[in-house]
Amino acid sequence: MATGGYGRLIKDGLWSNNQALVALLGLCPLLAVTNTAINGLGLGIATMVVLTLSNVTVSIIRHWVRAEVRLPVFVLVIASFVTAVELSMNAWFYELYKILGIFIPLIVTNCAIIGRAEAFASKNSIARALVDGLAMGMGFALALTVLGAARELVGMGTLFYQAHLMFGEAARGLTLTIGDDFKGMLLAILPPGAFIGLGFMIALKNLIDRRLASARREAVSAVQAEPTVG
Repeated sequence: MATGGYGRLIKDGLWSNNQALVALLGLCPLLAVTNTAINGLGLGIATMVVLTLSNVTVSIIRHWVRAEVRLPVFVLVIASFVTAVELSMNAWFYELYKILGIFIPLIVTNCAIIGRAEAFASKNSIARALVDGLAMGMGFALALTVLGAARELVGMGTLFYQAHLMFGEAARGLTLTIGDDFKGMLLAILPPGAFIGLGFMIALKNLIDRRLASARREAVSAVQAEPTVG
């Protein structure tokens, strides 16, 4: 089943069908760990890796898995990749792994991943499943990172705090601060701040979509109103 080209898949994953802002899937980790940009980026990349690999694997085995057992098989595939990602983070990003905690193994239950495996990867070629997984994963990771950056900036007055947990000791200097006088707004880094921040992000996306749709309608109307020559 092929609907649309690769450009459409990328646009859907990053914007039009963003799993966090449109489908509203995976909200548990989205709201729980995005108190800093690095936390959001770390979990976002882990989710993107699992989503991409599981999409490709499901596409490869789609003709050999019977319909009666496909969902349990898909969950086993996802769980296998989550375990590999969890062990890798434990080995190479231990401090970040401890901060993210239970939300790394909980990637298994992320509805965005099982949803793409069932709705897309099981019905499309390997190449399309790969692009879809990357695009959807990048869109989800982008939402996590932007929300985490906004909450960190408002809540603590910093940006990329603890960047060294992901990028090594050389990245300690990447942390940006608003100023010594800004003490931050505690609400932003508490759970209610996650809901408020996500609400603002969704509202902003909807506003941009409406503006773009209005501009397209005006352009079409202008073309139709042009007098024909001859």
